[in-house]
Amino acid sequence: MINRSIIKPLWQRSLLTLCLLCITILANAQSVTEAEPVQNLNKTSAAKTLVIGVKTAPPFAKADGVSYSGLAIDLWKEIADEQGWEYRFKEYDLEGLLDATTRGEIDVGLGAITATSERAHRMDFTHTITSSGLSVAVRSEWSSGWLAVLTALASPAFLKVISMLVLLLLFVGFIAWLFEHKDNPDQFGGSRANGLFSGFWWAIVTMTTVGYGDVAPKTVAGRLIGVVWMLTALIIVSFFTASITSALTIGQLNSKLRNANDLASMNIASVTGSTSASWLKNRKLKYTQESTLNLALKQLADGKVDAVVYDAPLLRWTINQEFSGKLQVLPITLVRQDYVFALPDESKIRELINASLLQRINSPDWPDRVATYFDGYK
Repeated sequence: MINRSIIKPLWQRSLLTLCLLCITILANAQSVTEAEPVQNLNKTSAAKTLVIGVKTAPPFAKADGVSYSGLAIDLWKEIADEQGWEYRFKEYDLEGLLDATTRGEIDVGLGAITATSERAHRMDFTHTITSSGLSVAVRSEWSSGWLAVLTALASPAFLKVISMLVLLLLFVGFIAWLFEHKDNPDQFGGSRANGLFSGFWWAIVTMTTVGYGDVAPKTVAGRLIGVVWMLTALIIVSFFTASITSALTIGQLNSKLRNANDLASMNIASVTGSTSASWLKNRKLKYTQESTLNLALKQLADGKVDAVVYDAPLLRWTINQEFSGKLQVLPITLVRQDYVFALPDESKIRELINASLLQRINSPDWPDRVATYFDGYK
């Protein structure tokens, strides 16, 4: 007969051994699982060709024939070479690129992509490559200095004010001559031309309160005209001074435009679908929509708009390339912009990209490298 006192300890020891074996197996499996994602990311990515969406936006991404270059493009090429990834570029417009990223049709989106709260609901981002902001471009002749003054003096607004004033002085001088030339021939007499010029001269010195006294009305009617003219001239001088000041400063936007509130009185252009367009819309500022930055800047160069609101580095680069000497970017920042790579949600290569990015953007020469792409912009 089997002794139960012997079987029971054996059974307990066997059960304990089995439990320990299961725990060991599970622990080993967990350690393998935890190690797999980082190790297998490169294998998974290398097994397929990554699709890289590109929105051309120099200096971040520009087309060079059949290839691409620029800050974002060159960064991606370095990261892909470092990770051993195969890839191909596919070009989109901005909305197409964002939609393709949201749907997961591309693995990475490159260009002048800015991280916004609205986009964060649709996709993921890498670490910030560089930061800048929205700024304003204006015509170069609107800068301060003698060139701006001379340009304003020849402007239609200034010439219109001068013409109206001359016509008014001629009219007042004619009325004064009409009443004075018979009874006051010494001062308003002579030929009709001489008399009219005397009346014109009297109107000028009276309006400016110079009052030389060489020409003055003597008749009652002439003196009444003089009284009315002196009172009227006080108002006219104020109006004339304000008009001249406005004409001389109408182009000097770099002194008038100090913050976003000053944009309300200006005729603005921007690019449809851009973050600058969204910013203008949120602030309820009216603007002309253009499909590309070049078209918006051409509108500005042709005098059809007063300013273009867009990303500062893109404004500077495009102006340096296409509108040098004609346009300039004002030294103001309307709102901060952070430039990133766009990624689909839960991207498997996000951490690897970020690790490579951090090595580069934290290096001492990174600001100088960014400056070489932006042609002196830091």
